[in-house]
Amino acid sequence: MVSVLILTLNEEVDIEGCLASVAWSDEVVVFDSISTDRTREIAELMGARVVTRAFDNYAAQRNAALKDVAYKNPWVLMVDADERVPADLREEVLLAAESLPDDVSMCLIRRRDYWDGKWIGRSSGYPTWFGRLMRPQAVWVDREVNEEYHTEGRVHRLAAHLDHYPFSKGMERWIERHNRYSAVEARQRLAAGKWTTGDLLSRNPRARRRALKQLSFRLPGRPLIALAYLLFIRGGVFGGRVGIRYAFLRAWYEWMIDVKTAELPKAQASHS
Repeated sequence: MVSVLILTLNEEVDIEGCLASVAWSDEVVVFDSISTDRTREIAELMGARVVTRAFDNYAAQRNAALKDVAYKNPWVLMVDADERVPADLREEVLLAAESLPDDVSMCLIRRRDYWDGKWIGRSSGYPTWFGRLMRPQAVWVDREVNEEYHTEGRVHRLAAHLDHYPFSKGMERWIERHNRYSAVEARQRLAAGKWTTGDLLSRNPRARRRALKQLSFRLPGRPLIALAYLLFIRGGVFGGRVGIRYAFLRAWYEWMIDVKTAELPKAQASHS
């Protein structure tokens, strides 16, 4: 079997549906950041084991959940509370855990983002691969937000998808969360330092991706470029009202990162 790990903080709106989608697992662990709503109560009523830890950042929380919790199964499926595990992914996860060789330590999974019941694939950046099924002691996580998953073992890709509902708590909660994320992204951008042409040509895909990201951060009019890319190249205009709305939200998020990146050195200088 496969254990399931769900990280939570005030997820009473989503946790019941998430737990129902992983009820097939013989061990579900809710790793809670000391919620003040009914998250832990609901999780315990539905049979999950609840472990608590004060939140500091997303990478540290995920690392603690992987390293400090004892699991009964060798494989752990990490799911967020606003995600659901459909039947085809369940079957593929169970098959992978049973059949993959010992040198495979992590499986990547794509997500389908939904808004108002519609998949917003064209303007959501799909397909993006996330490390979600893993041997917990063989994987580590870095970056405070939009985390990156690393392993020294081999990586396998699954065909099925996680279903993700980023607006399940409403637009206000989405904006509040991404306002916080943009501040962290701005700090991470400044801390990343310079990139080189050699990084762009590196055989290491993570080094190339970081260099490309740093290069993209320096493009003039970057949020407008992102908007045009999502609407016209990715085809967000064909995604209906939700597709167009989401493209504008993505561009707004990139604009927030740019503004906060420009403000940070001035704020640091005023405090020095």
